This record gives sequence, structure tokens and C-alpha cells, in this order.
Amino acid sequence: MSWVKRTDCWKWEGITCSSDGTVTDVLLAAKGLQGHISPSLGNLTGLLHLNLSHNLLDGYLPMELLFSRSIIVLDVSFNRLDGSLPELESPSGGFPLQVLNISSNSFTGQFSSKQWEVMKNIVALNASNNSFTGQIPSSICINSPSFAILDLCYNQFSGSIPLGLGNCSKLREFKAGYNNFSGALPEELFSATSLEQLSLPNNDLQGVLDGSHILKLIKLTVLDLGSTGLSGNIPDSIGQLSTLEELRLDNNNMSGELPSALGNCTNLWYLSLRNNKFVGDLSKVNFTRLNLRIADFSINNFTGTVPESIFSCSNLIALRLAFNKFHGQLSPRMGNLKSMSFFSIADNHFTNITNALRILRSCKNLTSLLMGTNFKGETIPQDETVDGFENLRVLTIDSCGSVGQIPPWISKLKKLEVLDLSNNMLTGEIPFWISDMPVLFYLDITNNSLTGDIPVALMNLPMLQSGKNTAQLDPNFLELPVYWTPSRQYHLLNAFPNALNLGNNSFTGVIPPEIGQLKMLDGFNVSFNRLSGEISQQICNLTNLQLLDLSSNQLTGELPAALTDLHFLSKFNVSNNELEGPVPTGRQFDTFLNSSYSGNPKLCGPMLGNPCSPTTRKETFTSQRHNLRRALVIGITLGALIALALLACFLIGRLVYDDHTESLTHLQMRYRR
Repeated sequence: MSWVKRTDCWKWEGITCSSDGTVTDVLLAAKGLQGHISPSLGNLTGLLHLNLSHNLLDGYLPMELLFSRSIIVLDVSFNRLDGSLPELESPSGGFPLQVLNISSNSFTGQFSSKQWEVMKNIVALNASNNSFTGQIPSSICINSPSFAILDLCYNQFSGSIPLGLGNCSKLREFKAGYNNFSGALPEELFSATSLEQLSLPNNDLQGVLDGSHILKLIKLTVLDLGSTGLSGNIPDSIGQLSTLEELRLDNNNMSGELPSALGNCTNLWYLSLRNNKFVGDLSKVNFTRLNLRIADFSINNFTGTVPESIFSCSNLIALRLAFNKFHGQLSPRMGNLKSMSFFSIADNHFTNITNALRILRSCKNLTSLLMGTNFKGETIPQDETVDGFENLRVLTIDSCGSVGQIPPWISKLKKLEVLDLSNNMLTGEIPFWISDMPVLFYLDITNNSLTGDIPVALMNLPMLQSGKNTAQLDPNFLELPVYWTPSRQYHLLNAFPNALNLGNNSFTGVIPPEIGQLKMLDGFNVSFNRLSGEISQQICNLTNLQLLDLSSNQLTGELPAALTDLHFLSKFNVSNNELEGPVPTGRQFDTFLNSSYSGNPKLCGPMLGNPCSPTTRKETFTSQRHNLRRALVIGITLGALIALALLACFLIGRLVYDDHTESLTHLQMRYRR
């Protein structure tokens, strides 16, 4: 609206003009623009900077902009542009373009060497998050010797890493993760000695991290070779990279002990060695001089105790030691980690859970505490004075063989969202205070020895009742993801399913009809209990349900036909009960296996090999009507008999009364006499 006549263009929103009225900048990021990009923008002969990022523009990228004779910076990232990048049929001369950002669009096709022959001045290219294919031209640095930043992440590039990248003497950042590159890391790549960031995660590379090669990159601050298939050891020369800040070697086949020289990387703040084959005692590395904030040593074969030197890393906010062979008790010095928010020691050989909890309650910022598969056979402390975990959002004490009851101090954790106490030997009932947990939405207590009814209090969890309550959840990313399966990780807790997992206990009674209140429930598992009665019709109100497992109980009656309204249901199991009648048909119920219904001989349906007779429903209805009529007849008969009995009692009483009155009269007369 500011673009009106008789107004100087330098007053127009998003437009910058020189003193003579020449348009130099068009900066219209995040304006909600739609439609195609007009090639006529190329007619602005003085245009230097064009930023149309974060809009809704579609179509192709005009050749007039990519090969403009004036534009220095072109940013069309985060739009809906598609097609391949244009080529000049008869390239001649060079163009002034220095910065090109086309990331987060839908571009396809290959990078042609012709495109870069004319871009001799290009300094920074960000083509990430598109669908480019093919190989990177080996001549890319020869044609464009000024390349400093090259970001090709999240595409479909293939082939080997081009040898020619070693000729990029000014290359500072090379990012090509999440592609289909293969082969070994070329030795020539390490000739690009100006590299500060080398990031190639999630490709199919091979080979080892050569110490003599890595030593050439003395300016390196980020080395990310996670999920690339590397093998071998971490070379001692890593300690000479004094500027190194991030080292990510996770999900590879690397082995051996960590070099003690790693303790010389004094600027290192992010270290991820997750899921390799490293061995040995971490105490061989002196962590005292490091500036560690995030450290992940999980899924290796480390042994010994937690190194005391790591407790000197006062800025440490996330430490994962899970799935190793650590043993012993937690050191009291762990209480020095006042900034620690994420701590995981799952699947090790630690002992003394009471001592561990007393130490960790000093870490006031702790939000995620994962302690499962440790403390074998110990009792979870019941002491209500356990405190200090007021910021805890995730607590897992699973697979410990722990005895005792669900500890009452958990009721104080008012920010707790995820609680996993599964695979223990806990006894007693589900405590009534469970309904006072304001943001709890994931509860797993499967495989215990809990008893009693499923309490109605469990049906009052606010987070499972209404989507409006999700605003109470902390939206921040976790410092490290919570891994729930080998392939599934959660960086955000609100990405977790809303679930009640109560299976394999000794619960009795019926499924509370109040379960219909839990509109946000994604998964409900009460299998392998002693529940009886009919399946509540209220379950059919849980329209978000994806998993429903009621198997191995003593449930009776028919399956509610309205279960077919649960459109998201993908896993369903009611096997080994005492159900009868037809199984639901249509929609996703036509995809469930016969095993979902086995162990219910009175169920019928075409998929069970036990077709229902045409009168099954009618007979069921007739039977119900007959039962009702029978009940009415019995009721009327009993009522009549009771009435007759009362009448008889009345008549007998009357006769006795009359007789008694007559006798009394005679006595009175005799007395008067």
C-alpha cells in the first residue's frame, strides 16, 4: 500500500533506492506473497539485493534473476519453487552473483557444470532441502574459486564426494549431509585447509578417519561424520584441533579406546559418540579442561565408573551414558552439575537407587532422568521427603526388577509429563493421587504385580481429556532426544503418544466407563489382566485412538459396532477373552489379522473362518428381548406372590387381632365381675 504515485521510492516498504532513484534493494521476506516470480525484476538494472524468502511463491526461478548483470545477493528460500535451475545456452562472461540461497523449495534436476562456469564470483550457495539429484560437478571450485560456503544438505545427490573440492582454497563450510553419497572420504578434500565446518552425516561413506589428513584442518570447528559408515579409531591427532567445538561421530562402526588427547580440545562443547563399538575406561580422558555442554557416550562398550573429571564440566547440561557397562554408585560430585537438564544412565550396572536419587535431587534444573535397567531388585524409596525434582518432565525407572509400591513422592512432580515404571515387581494399587498430575500424558506400568480396580482417578488426567490443555506443556526441545525404540527418537516431548499402558498386571473389575472422557488418548493397553464385564461403549468416543489392546482378560459380551468409527486405529487386539457375536467389519477392521480375535470361540465373522449365520444379530436381539420379557414375567410373578403373601399376612393378622380382642373383652367382663 505504500507503493503509490508521487511518493519517493525510498519511502516504499521493502524498497531501497539510490540518490538518483535507482532501485538497489527489494527486500520482501515473509510478506505472504503468492504467485510466480516476475522475470521483469531483471529489468531493474541497479538491483543488488533481492530477498523474497519465506513466502508462498511457486513456479520456476527466472533466468533473468539467476544470470542478472547486477544482482549480488539472491534469496528465494522457503517458498514453493520447483523445476530445475536454468542454464545459459551460450554462456559468455561472468555474472556478479555472490550469494545464492534457494533452500527449502522443491527444485529438482542436476547441477550442471555449465551453470557454474558463468558464476565465477559465487561465494555462498545454499541449496539444501530440495530434491536435486546426480553428482556434484568436480569442476565446481575451478569455475568458482571464491566458494566459501557450500550447503547441499537434504537432497538426493549421489556418487562420490568430488575430488575437486580440495581446490576450494577459500572453502570454509561444506555441508552435504542426508544425501546418497558413497565411497571413501577423498584425501583431496583435506587439502581445503580453510575448512571450518565439515558436515557429511547420513551418507553411505566408508573408510577410516585418517590422523594425518585430519591434522591438515587446523581451523576446524565442526566435524560431523555421523551415520556415514566410518570404522577404525579416533586418531590421537584429534587433540591438535584446538579450535574444535563439535565432534559428531555417532552411528558408525568405530572402535577402540578414546585417545587421551581428546582432553586437549579445550573448546569442545558438543561430543556425540553414540552407537559405535568404543571400549575402555572413560577415565583415561581428562575432561577437566573441556567446555562440555552436551556429551553422548551411549550404546558402546565403555566400562568402569563415571569419570570424576567429567564432574568438573560445570556447564554440562546433557549427559547420556546409557547402554554401556558402567558400574558402581553415582559419585556425590555429580551434584556439582547444577546446569544439568538431561541425564541418562539406562541399561548399565549401577547400584543403590536411594543414593542416586539423593545425589541427583541437587541438580535442580533436571528435566529428563532416565535410570532404567539398573539397581537390580532394589526397592524404589518410598520416603515422601524425597524432593528436589520439581522441574522433572521425564522419569523412567523401568526394567529394574524393583519392588515396593508406586512411590508417593512422585505425586510432587507437578511438571511430570512422561512416567515409565514398567517391567518391575511393583505391588499395590494405582494411587488415587494420579489424577492430581496436571500435565502427565504418558504412563507405562506394564509388567508389574499391581492389583485392584483400574481407578476412576486415572480417567481424570487433564492432559488426556482435552487438547486445550496442551498449552501447559513445555514447547522447548530436549537437549538430547529421548529414544523409545532403536529407530524412534523424540526431540519434543509433546511428540510422544498420549498413552496408558497398564498391561500384564493383576487388575480386576471392569473397564471404567469414564474412559470416554480421555478424548486425547492415542494408546490404551490393559492386556493380560483379570478384567471382566463388557467392553464399554464409551471407548468408541476415543476418536484419536491408534492402539487398543484388551487381550487376555475375562471380558464378555459383544464387540461394539461403533469401534469402526475409530478411524486412526491401526493396532487392535481382543484375543483370549470370552467375547461373542460378530466382529466389526469395514474400514480398518478389514485389515486386522485373525490373531486379533483368537481365543474367543463365540466370535464370528468371515475373516475368522466362522461365518455368522444371517440370524445371529436377530437371535442376539431376540435373546435379549426374551431375557427382558423373562425378567419382566419373573418380576411380575414375584410381585404378585409378594402381594398375596402380604394379603395373607394381613388376613391372618386380622383374625388373630379379632380373636385377641374377643378374648380380652371376656377377661374384662370377668374382671368387672
